[in-house]
Amino acid sequence: METKEDVEQLEKLTGQLHGMYAEISALAKKPNDSVNAFKLKMINKVIEMGNAVLGDKYKPFDDFESFDADDAPTTSDITMVLAQYMEEAERFRSDNVMMKSGVRWYYIVNGGMSDIQSGPPTKIGKKR
Repeated sequence: METKEDVEQLEKLTGQLHGMYAEISALAKKPNDSVNAFKLKMINKVIEMGNAVLGDKYKPFDDFESFDADDAPTTSDITMVLAQYMEEAERFRSDNVMMKSGVRWYYIVNGGMSDIQSGPPTKIGKKR
């Protein structure tokens, strides 16, 4: 990450992914239920932001940009994709935090430790 704004975008993405995942996974308990156009539009906005924030290195699927409304994705389809984006967002975050004084974790910004506090990494080993 190059700037504080990059960190803020990642934090926003992570929050939105978790919120949408919780909502859609609850809906996914109904068999083959599709989402309405409004929800799909919101989901696609978050996925498109995820593609921009994560970049090619962390983007979960090389050939996926967003859901096509004409394909009528099911809640199960969306839940699966959101879960992959959540995993990669956490891997990206984990690869960009560093411990200071053996106590607190901070984001790495522009190659060095920033003053922006984070939680500990949950994914071990950098993505190559």
